Amino acid sequence: MLDASLANDSSHSTFVLRGFSGLLALPLAASYLAVLLGNALLVYVILHVERLHGPMHLLICTLCVVDVTVASAIVPNMLLGLLSDSYDISLAGCLTQMFFTHFLSSLESTLLLAMALDRYVAICLPLRYGALMGSSVFAALLAFTVVRSGSVMGTLVALAAPLRFCGSNAIQHCYCDHMALVSLACDSTDRNRAAGLAVILCFVGVDVPLIFLSYTKILRVVLRAAPAGPDRWKAFHTCGTHLMVMMCFYLVGSITFLSHHLNVPVPSDVNVFLGLVYILFPATVNPVIYGVRTKEIRNGLMRAFRVRGTETG
Repeated sequence: MLDASLANDSSHSTFVLRGFSGLLALPLAASYLAVLLGNALLVYVILHVERLHGPMHLLICTLCVVDVTVASAIVPNMLLGLLSDSYDISLAGCLTQMFFTHFLSSLESTLLLAMALDRYVAICLPLRYGALMGSSVFAALLAFTVVRSGSVMGTLVALAAPLRFCGSNAIQHCYCDHMALVSLACDSTDRNRAAGLAVILCFVGVDVPLIFLSYTKILRVVLRAAPAGPDRWKAFHTCGTHLMVMMCFYLVGSITFLSHHLNVPVPSDVNVFLGLVYILFPATVNPVIYGVRTKEIRNGLMRAFRVRGTETG
């Protein structure tokens, strides 16, 4: 009786991440390498070409840093886990990884919103762009981004930390996802589930409509001003591409969150795959969408390496 009582009061201090498959090793390493090279190149170009020091390009630079950081928070540990078929992690380490993974992902959401609003002001209110997107506004926007994401994700971790884990200590995921850990708790998790839904409402419910509204207004202004032809198609294609990438990010993230909250049975392999897509897909394609396909950055890339080549020669 006493042993059973002690067992019920005990809580795991170490967990095992089991969402690994040997087949992931090569594509995971290739994706991570692409993330590092693509985003590092874009950051280098933006920082070394003075013409690219405007608000929009600095937001892109910040987005690249966030993408590299969130990928680096999970992928190296995952690759190590693939070598041993599992990966042990302490509760403190799991909570830390959970915070930074969700914090950086939410930071990306706010940055995408800021970029959409920047383009809205630049295209729809060009005469007021300097006043509305000055350095003080830019600094305040970045501060709001960090405080908003930090406070919300800090609350998630603070609610998960006191939970008792007296059953299985095997997390069916490749990193410490919030609900993947919380679902193992012996205590009531109603507050945790409510907090998870609040996160979705706070970010997806607020950011997505504002982003969609911004691009809708941008398209309306561009299509009204540009005659039918290549310029109009280019504007439509650019906005459409941005929206598709953003919607993929939000859709996959919402599915991974809601599958636990709504008790939707998703196979663990599918859940792991969606979790990886949520982290790696935006980080891989953002340098292409906001870098290679942007004329100013493309010109800056050629200018930066032309200058570099001249200095070397």
